[in-house]
Amino acid sequence: MKRLMMAMVALLLVPAFLMAGGQSEGGNTRIAFLFQDLETEFWVAGHRAIIDTLTDAGVTVIEKNANEDANRQLEQTRDVIAQDVDGIIIIPQDGESAVTIVKTANEAGIPIGVFNRPPSSDEGDAIVAVADNETIAEAAVQYMAEQAKKLGRKVTPAILVGDLGDPNAVGRRKGFYNAIEANPGLWTRDPIEIPSKWDANTALANLQSAFQANPDIDFLFTSSDFLLPVIRSVLQPLGKWEKIGNDNHVILGGLDGDVTACQMIKEGYLDSTGVQDVFYEAQLILDRMLKAIKDGEKRPDEWLYDPGFALTQGNLADREMDMWGCILLADQNK
Repeated sequence: MKRLMMAMVALLLVPAFLMAGGQSEGGNTRIAFLFQDLETEFWVAGHRAIIDTLTDAGVTVIEKNANEDANRQLEQTRDVIAQDVDGIIIIPQDGESAVTIVKTANEAGIPIGVFNRPPSSDEGDAIVAVADNETIAEAAVQYMAEQAKKLGRKVTPAILVGDLGDPNAVGRRKGFYNAIEANPGLWTRDPIEIPSKWDANTALANLQSAFQANPDIDFLFTSSDFLLPVIRSVLQPLGKWEKIGNDNHVILGGLDGDVTACQMIKEGYLDSTGVQDVFYEAQLILDRMLKAIKDGEKRPDEWLYDPGFALTQGNLADREMDMWGCILLADQNK
C-alpha cells in the first residue's frame, strides 16, 4: 500500500511540476495551494481534484507541502503572501491552525479558501468548502442500524473517533450519535468510544484494548476509511473479519469513500461508507475564489457544502462510480 500511495503521489504531482516553470495557459492568475501532506488516499484524491480543477481553469499554481507541520504551513503562507499571489487555497493541518492562517491572509488582503478541513471557529473570513460530515455519517450509520435490525437482537455499538480538534471528526461523531439515538432499543449499551487521533498506531492500540474489554462489539463505525486496514488487522485474529451473512460478521461502516472502502464493500466486508465528493468540493472552492479575484473581493466569507451520500450494499449497483475511491480503483484495475 505504501508503494502504491507513493506512485499515486508521483503521478499526481506531475501537472504541478510542469506548471511550476511559468504561467499556465491563459494565466495571469496565480493561486497558492498549501496542503498539510498526502498521507492518506483521501488527501491524494483531494490534491488531484484541486490541481486538475486549477489546471483546467488555466491558473498558475504555487504548491507547498507542510509535511504535517502547522508552523511550517504558516510560514509557507507568509512566503506566498510575499510573492503577491492572487489567492490562497489551503488544506490545513487542523482547525486551530486554519484560523491563524485565515487571519494572516485577511491581514494581507488576499482571498483564501479552506478545503475540506474547516477552521475551528468563525474568526476571520474565508471560502470554506466542506462535506456535510454530520449528515453523511448519519446516513452511513443509519444503514448499518437497518442491517442490525434484521438480526432480531440487540447489538453492541462502537465508534473509532477521529481527532476532535478537527471539526470533521466532531461532525462525524455527531452524525453517528444521531443515528444511534434514532434507533432506541437496538443497543445493548451506550456506544463505546475508541480514540484514534487520526493515527493508525493509536487506533490499533485502542481498538485492541476495546475488543479485549468488550468482546461482544458487533457494530463498528470508523470516522475515516483510512483506518479500515487497522480494523481488519484486529478482527482477523479474533475470527470476526467475516463477510456479511456470516454469524461472526461485525456490522461495519466508515466515512470518506477511499479505494480500500470500495474494495471492502464490493467484497462484502463493509456494510456502508459515507462519501465525500472531492471533485465537487474543489470546483466549488475554485469557482468562488475566481469570482472573488475578478471582483477585487479581498476577504470573501462563505461556507460551501458538499451534501455527499452513503454508498451501501443496497445501492452499490447504482452508485458505485459516484464514489471517488471506486473511480481510482477502476483506474488501477485497467
